[in-house]
Amino acid sequence: MSPDTFRVLKVDLGTGKGELLEVGGRDQVAGGSGLAALLFSQFGRLGEPWDHPQQPLVFAIGPLTGYFPLMSKTVFAFRSPYHDQYAESHAGGRSALCLRFAGLDALVLVGRAAAPSCLTVGSRQLDLRETSYLWGMDVHQSGKVLRRMLRGAGHRSLLRIGPAGERGCAMACVNVDTYRHFGRLGGGAALGAKNLKALCVVGDAALPLPEGRDYAELFARVHRQVTGTDMMAKYHNLGTPANVSVLDGLKALPCRNLRQTSDPAVAGITGERFAADFLLRNAACSGCPVGCIHLGLLREKFQADNRYLYRQVAYDFEPIFAVGSMLGVFDGHAVLMLLDTVEQLGLDVMSAGVALAWATEAREKGLVGDAETGVPLRFGDAAPYREALARLALGANDFYRLLSSGVLRAAARYGGEEFACVLGQETAGYATGEVSFVSQALGLRHSHLDAAGYSYDEKGAGSDVGAAVEFLSADERSRALLTSMVGCLFARSVYGDDLLAECLRVIGFETLAGRLPEAAAEIQRRRWAVRLATGYDPKTTRIPGRFTEVSNWKGAVDPAFLSALQQAYAVRIEALAAAPAS
Repeated sequence: MSPDTFRVLKVDLGTGKGELLEVGGRDQVAGGSGLAALLFSQFGRLGEPWDHPQQPLVFAIGPLTGYFPLMSKTVFAFRSPYHDQYAESHAGGRSALCLRFAGLDALVLVGRAAAPSCLTVGSRQLDLRETSYLWGMDVHQSGKVLRRMLRGAGHRSLLRIGPAGERGCAMACVNVDTYRHFGRLGGGAALGAKNLKALCVVGDAALPLPEGRDYAELFARVHRQVTGTDMMAKYHNLGTPANVSVLDGLKALPCRNLRQTSDPAVAGITGERFAADFLLRNAACSGCPVGCIHLGLLREKFQADNRYLYRQVAYDFEPIFAVGSMLGVFDGHAVLMLLDTVEQLGLDVMSAGVALAWATEAREKGLVGDAETGVPLRFGDAAPYREALARLALGANDFYRLLSSGVLRAAARYGGEEFACVLGQETAGYATGEVSFVSQALGLRHSHLDAAGYSYDEKGAGSDVGAAVEFLSADERSRALLTSMVGCLFARSVYGDDLLAECLRVIGFETLAGRLPEAAAEIQRRRWAVRLATGYDPKTTRIPGRFTEVSNWKGAVDPAFLSALQQAYAVRIEALAAAPAS
């Protein structure tokens, strides 16, 4: 294979057969996000709905995966059950290195298995096995069975869905190696629609490294930067939960369905409190020396027989916000219990938490009652939320089935659109202001990680619409390049364009290294082009009224600036999608 060629395995789940493909274009799209968009444009059914059997699921890695630290993520691209458009979700764990050691740049799944199944892929194996007995099991239960059943311990990555994904819930996630997730926009339902309970990628081949001193010396230099300096230390120490106290201090932490942006009780769920009271250990994705995964020890007593159950539960800022401050729950132990429930059900924690926050306010305002919610939802009362999460995942009644398809859909029927905290999808935990809100609402993934709008707000750069649009489009482009390598976005301060070019050259991708600006522009263009081709119209995105009521350390949100920025960025997105190929 030439350096410009990708090695792609396409598997038809209907037949259980696979086909190895050579796909050109590395010098244009690099890998990861760019490769996912390229493959979806080739295999996607633009005129068919998300659950059409031939809609592809694409798992893609990048040229630096397995060669350098923190190049440890996989991009999962699919047509989303949430909005029926092209979507990306990113996850760490072991999946990226396992794909690399399976000799693949990407895995494409089409077709639908005849019965609930588990697919195993490796460099020398392809096995589709019926596993109907796993259907209905929660994520913890199925994980125990699958780990005993599948070979390759230590060299495998195990992806699985829970009851939410089996049902086709648009808020269902994919659990990756227990503590990581393809979280947003319903990837779990995309697997469930294909009758795929689990996917196991086995890294059973060797990865030859470049000969000579240049590669070893560059690897050592990069490793020192990420371990011997303060660049990445914050992610290992308190980790992202440090943001709880920071954002609360800025009055930018969404609390109680964003009716508040700080709370006196926040000390119960800060990163400092979790570290002092609950932290058991740190873990890391394969190929990462930082160890940003924080695992809390949940100790739960069962009154009936006086037993205690101990579980390890991963926590980060976004989960703490979603089932903590957003629900008015400021007790760390209660937050861990809710997170454990979310994990078992296979739900995206941000969408689930924000959905229940809306439902709680809707109940307070009399728009829904206990007949709909089934339990008395009250801000700060964790126990009913645990039951409500199960109802949401399983679609217990018409209310929860509608709510689990998106808060705005539920609000359209029951009322309360003005206090729906939705920015393209249920919001992330940054109430920093107008640029962050527009970045999330219109971003390709509707993610706070599409571009650092929150950082722009925090720097107080003012209300210049043109400057904000330029920042968002440029920052998105640089992040899209890194997610095409595929690097962890925590490492963006380390992997600038010059270092990326060095890394590419030393492993043999000389042409790509010399055209990174052009590749970044092409990746950005392709991603937007495929998103718009599946029906996205950025000019129709709504930002609900609740976001215009926010007041933080800067003062009140400026509705005029918010509206003008939204319109201008929508125009820029359409221009990016229509730009000529690089």
